[in-house]
Amino acid sequence: MADAVKTETKTILPEEVFAVEVKNHELLKLAYDSYLAAARLSSATTKTRGEVRGGGKKPWKQKGTGRARFGSSRNPIWRGGGIVFGPLGNENYTKKISTNSKRVAIRQALSLSNAANKIQVTDIATTGKTAEVVKFLDDNKLTRKVLIVVDKKTPELLRATNNIQNVLLISTKYLSVYHILNADNILLSKASVPTLASWLVKKEVA
Repeated sequence: MADAVKTETKTILPEEVFAVEVKNHELLKLAYDSYLAAARLSSATTKTRGEVRGGGKKPWKQKGTGRARFGSSRNPIWRGGGIVFGPLGNENYTKKISTNSKRVAIRQALSLSNAANKIQVTDIATTGKTAEVVKFLDDNKLTRKVLIVVDKKTPELLRATNNIQNVLLISTKYLSVYHILNADNILLSKASVPTLASWLVKKEVA
């Protein structure tokens, strides 16, 4: 049986998820950048010379003026002309990373957070009132960025945490390296621990 890591709440955290050796941070950076790239919008658009309005008439005759020949005032080198190689609004900025690599990166991020004593395992009891969660955070001196990870979001917990600054509520299987590394404190519900273990650790088929 594998060894286990214990938190202050006496809840046993599986070592294969919360005590992984992190030899370098390359995979963590790749997973972090992949999350940001997936959220990036390709909203910037430019027009080519064929899409810019005007420029149908030749600016001046071909010969005899002493000036360079031009066929359209929408030429890219003219002010107000088209844009060459500009964004078209259909760019794909996503960075591919395999599912297994994502899970390894999440295990590494959780291990680093656990080693830094950022992780606590506790259930927040609330009737849906924001004041109850605020009091809980104040009592536990959690004043900076707090990540609350639950197995399933309840309407009461959603309502109680929606309007609290620097508090993010997320369900277990939507957890990412970005969320973990950006949090100063991580609160795991007791039910989320076995879910994390089953999701992040690949089971060997006999």
